[in-house]
Amino acid sequence: MIKEKTTKEAKILIVDDQPANVTLIEKMLDIEGYINVIATTDPTQVESIYLAQNSDLVLLDLNMPVMDGYQVLAKIREVDPDYPPIIVLTAQIDRESRIKALELGARDFLAKPFDRVELMTRIRNMLEVRIMAKAMKNQNKILDAMVKERTKELNHTRLEVIRRLGRAAEYRDDVTGFHIIRMSRYSQILALAVGMSEADAEMLLNASPMHDIGKIGIPDKVLLKPGKLDAEEWKIMQTHVDIGVEILSGADSDLMNMAAEVAQNHHEKWDGSGYPRALAGEDIPLSGRVVAIADVFDALTTERPYKDAWSIDKSVEYLKEQRGKHFEPELVELFLGILPDILKIREQYAE
Repeated sequence: MIKEKTTKEAKILIVDDQPANVTLIEKMLDIEGYINVIATTDPTQVESIYLAQNSDLVLLDLNMPVMDGYQVLAKIREVDPDYPPIIVLTAQIDRESRIKALELGARDFLAKPFDRVELMTRIRNMLEVRIMAKAMKNQNKILDAMVKERTKELNHTRLEVIRRLGRAAEYRDDVTGFHIIRMSRYSQILALAVGMSEADAEMLLNASPMHDIGKIGIPDKVLLKPGKLDAEEWKIMQTHVDIGVEILSGADSDLMNMAAEVAQNHHEKWDGSGYPRALAGEDIPLSGRVVAIADVFDALTTERPYKDAWSIDKSVEYLKEQRGKHFEPELVELFLGILPDILKIREQYAE
């Protein structure tokens, strides 16, 4: 039930070119306890007054000079698609006038001279409906904001789980976990440089940390061996791709599907000499080609159990040497073009 005080505080706008009519209605409203009443005898001022007041109800005459009530109705609808109830008060009681006013948006129609009790009752009823509608709209806004916030929290939690899942795989040979942070950010800005949409590049940012999730299944004696792997050990190491794909595939999620795609393809090489499927050129999905460069560059410039960190210059030379072999030539050029940004990320997330 709407409190009477709330109704009495509603904002009412009176539009009538006759001062006597305006004064009469103002007195009636004042007696009933309405405290936010504004009136004008100049219909050309309605737009500015209406917008400033944010009216809850309009009492409108039809027969006015310069700008009649029909034009005022049209103007209110133009400036506010969610316009309030409008009660037409007029001596024009013919059927055509009533229908025209109602078609233009009037909610009620009362002929002059009107009965005070009837007018006050209609005003009260209209305001109660208006206030209830505004309350429901505000409640819907609150609920919508709550849903958006909850969705944001759930999405953040999901991404955090994904990042930690990726770190779990890296933790065995990269205790800080900074490798997956750096290479995923390298991947994002390289993806943007090659023309990937912001949404897809962000998805790659969140999918790429799981590129080596299959390392979970690789024995320590192979994964942590301080030196070059022999042929048998290398075969075992390569199985981390299949393990990763098995872990990530089959999910009903674009993000997880991209993660599976990256896991399966980031060890493929442009010239077809990579693994596990020996894909070549553009047969390798773009996500895999991008992550390959980002992953290798960070691996080269980072100390690992089996190697010392390379200098930036030496790592850049390696990328250049591998154009058309390991890496797509265009992506190498783009990567070198954004190298200053790459190095900023590297410095920000240094070991």
